[in-house]
Amino acid sequence: MDVDIGSLLEEWEYLPNQITARRILGADGREKIQMRIELGLLQMEADGRPDGQQPHGMESLLEHHLSRLEQALATKGSTASFKLTSEDCAELQNEGLQYYHRYICCFALEDYERAERDTARNMRLFDLVWQYAEEDEDKWAVEQYRPYVVMMNARAKAALKLQAGQRAEALRVVDTGIARLEEFYARHGQPQLAQESKEIAFLQLLRREIREGKPPSKEEVLRAQLQQAVESEDYRTAAKLRDELKRLEAQRQTPEPS
Repeated sequence: MDVDIGSLLEEWEYLPNQITARRILGADGREKIQMRIELGLLQMEADGRPDGQQPHGMESLLEHHLSRLEQALATKGSTASFKLTSEDCAELQNEGLQYYHRYICCFALEDYERAERDTARNMRLFDLVWQYAEEDEDKWAVEQYRPYVVMMNARAKAALKLQAGQRAEALRVVDTGIARLEEFYARHGQPQLAQESKEIAFLQLLRREIREGKPPSKEEVLRAQLQQAVESEDYRTAAKLRDELKRLEAQRQTPEPS
């Protein structure tokens, strides 16, 4: 059966350089999250694995491999025999990408509980791969994303604290996130990179704004990211950020309809 989704796309504008998401109630009665992308849309389950699959009868591949790890420990008294092949790691990385798409949508929807859940979940994936992947190349394929996910997890936790009126706790969450990022660079023998980290710079901005009693505006976040991109000579990212800043400025200067 041919199903043309053109009418759906026409009524939902694609906005470059912006996460556009919405919640819907699926035909099965469960909540779904949709994300508008350039060539269409993504639809994800709000809970469980985003594509709704249950590999090996488990909620996710990560849970499957964690179960294998526990079984190895229970039957052999050691995890020495437990390994993740390159194929295992590639499948886990692809699954992690599903959760990435969902948690950035959750941020856009201000659903910080789910954002915290999914970022914490992906950090567990990184831990498993780093410890048990057979090949170093597979370890680094996911480990490179840890700073971003640590930052997003700290953001989600801090937002939940702020919603509960717990500003001091939100500051502690942010400080913990910064410390974890600094430890990440030190652990990998590159402590100097902490000074160039866009993720640390963002959390420092967030901390300052929490202390002053207001969250950072989108423009302030983009300017902080732009400064870090220029300093690290990431000119491609810098160009995209400048375009987004120009778009926000144009929106601000457009008069409201009377």
